[in-house]
Parts: sequence; structure tokens; C-alpha cells
Amino acid sequence: MIRVLIVDDSALMRRHLNNLLSKERGFETATARNGIEALDLLERQDFDVVTLDVNMPEMDGLTCLSRIMANKPTPVVMVSSLTEEGAEATFEALALGAVDFVKKPSGTISLTIDRIEESLIAKIKGAAKARLKRATNLRHRLVEQRQRAREAPPKTTPPARGVAAVGMVLIGVSTGGPTTLERILPLLPANLPWPVVVSQHMPGNFTGVFARRLNTICHLEVVEVDSQMPVVAGRIYIARGDGDVVFSQRGGRLLAMPMPAGADYFWHPSVERMVESALSQLPAEQLIGVLLTGMGNDGAEAMTKLKQRGGQTIAQDEDTSVVFGMPAELIARKGASVVLADEDVAEQVSIWLRVHGAFKQGGRHAG
Repeated sequence: MIRVLIVDDSALMRRHLNNLLSKERGFETATARNGIEALDLLERQDFDVVTLDVNMPEMDGLTCLSRIMANKPTPVVMVSSLTEEGAEATFEALALGAVDFVKKPSGTISLTIDRIEESLIAKIKGAAKARLKRATNLRHRLVEQRQRAREAPPKTTPPARGVAAVGMVLIGVSTGGPTTLERILPLLPANLPWPVVVSQHMPGNFTGVFARRLNTICHLEVVEVDSQMPVVAGRIYIARGDGDVVFSQRGGRLLAMPMPAGADYFWHPSVERMVESALSQLPAEQLIGVLLTGMGNDGAEAMTKLKQRGGQTIAQDEDTSVVFGMPAELIARKGASVVLADEDVAEQVSIWLRVHGAFKQGGRHAG
């Protein structure tokens, strides 16, 4: 039985969320109207997961979240609006220790609540299994990382930037991903000779905000794939949410483009579809696959194929995964070349590219 505390200032939203979870076997629920009530309930009772609205009177969701993490750490799934402001607040919540988020229904709640049912239930089940202590530790390291980024000298254009891609680093991630990516991507060097493409399960309204957020802390330029664009060195590409990213070639140049969500894929942006498309355009030995924290098995089959064809793959280890589902599936299929802690991923990518001779190659092509 998963005990869930629903925190929302809207009586209608509380009722609908309560009804949605109550009809699903394996859940027991309680409700609170605001952050103050939530903290009082958490002091007196134990819950496996909290769903927390961002905007509430008396005590907003971010303040409530920070106190939950300080006083009684409990897995939290944020319920967020799809506005840019809502996206910014959600990323702050994830940095504070929230495990995941679900988009708040738009329009008439009674008519739209069913659209989030499957996602909400899956995310609550995933949050109940989350390694919360690790997520909280990541938050503290992220604060330190941002401080270092503010103190660092301005970005300079490295020799490799703009060079046509001869290979790619493909990263797939879901639950716990934003904070994990904010830990890994800033460790990649400015002269990384292969571009990086990321499929993070996320709504379309969030990925642009996320790309801009990452761009402030990474040595490499970070962009959202919101239109067809060349894939070049010196750049990190974030697949646009609610759809998928695929690749093609034109005039000898590799292109990335957003595509409508494929019906054959459950999660979006789909890691599986991204890797399959990359394999159709480049030899496996010119690809590095990285499968990070997340529920389910998205990307495990395609990355196993990548390894079998001669590519290299990394699975995040259990200790540093917020949810071990996706990397565990890759390991179970014997599709992981190595299993690493999150903080070691960037270094391993750089080591492999040095073995490839890609750093020297990138510099030479850049002239």
C-alpha cells in the first residue's frame, strides 16, 4: 500500500486527485489544503509520497518542499502548471529535492484530469521507490556547482565548436533526470569534439526553459531541438518535450529534427527512437550511449543493440540513481559497457573520445 498525501489549495483538484488514486488499487490517500496543513500532517503521520501544488496561499509549494526535505524527507511529486513560470518553479523544486513532477490539467479539471491519470500513477509509484537521500545530496552539490559557475570566467569559443559531427553522445533519462543532468553536463569540457543529444522525458513547455537553465552552467552551448538544425561539436541538444528527436543527413551533414511523438513509443522524448535513428545514420562505433536514472525501460533495447554493434554504453549505477529502472534494464540485457556513478560519467565519455582520437580530430578539422 502506497500512502499518498495530496496537497493543493483547490478543493476541486484535491477531490479529483483523491478520486483518481482511490479507484486505483494499492493507494491510500489523505489531503491538505496548503503547506502548513501538509507539514502538520507529516509531523503526525508517515507518507510514502507527497503530491504538492506549486502555487498555494499561506505557504507556497517551494517553501513547503524545503521544509519537508529539512524536517522529514519524503518523496515529492510536484503538480505544476505548463507556463514558463511554472516550469522555472518546477526546476527549482527538483533542485530542492522533489523526485518528479506532473503537469496540472488545463481548462476544466473534471474534463481533463483523466489525461494525467496514467502518468500520475506511474510517477507516484516511481517516487515511492526513489532514493531520496541521494536526491537531497545532489541538491547541495548543485548549489555548490552553480556558485563555481558564477565565479568562473566567461565562456570562450573552443576550437571544436561548429565542426560537423563525426559521432554523437546520446543520453537518455527520466525520473530524477534534471538534477542528474545538472550534475553531469557541466563536467563535460568546452572542447568536447562530439555533440551531445539528450532525451529527457518532459513536457514540451519545459524543455526550452530547461535548455536555457543548463546553458547558464555548462561549458558547452545548450539548445532545444525546436526545428531542424545541424548537429555540430561544442553543443548539447535537448530533445523537445512531448515529441521525439530523430536524425538525417543532407549534403554530408548530420541534422537533428523534432518529430511528433511516435505512437509506438510510450515515453517522450523517446530514448529508444533517438538511439534507433542515430544507428540508422552513423556506425555504432561513432556513438556513445548513456542511460541514466528513470522508471521503465526506455532506451535499454536500442542501447544494447548499439553496444552489440561495436558502440560504447554507460549505465548509471544504483547508488546514484534516483530510480534505477532504466539503467537496470540496460544492465540486465548485458548492454552496458560500464556501470558508473553519475559524477564519473563525463570523465568516462572524455576518456573514450581520447581513445578514439576524437579530441585531436576535432581540433584539426576546426583548423
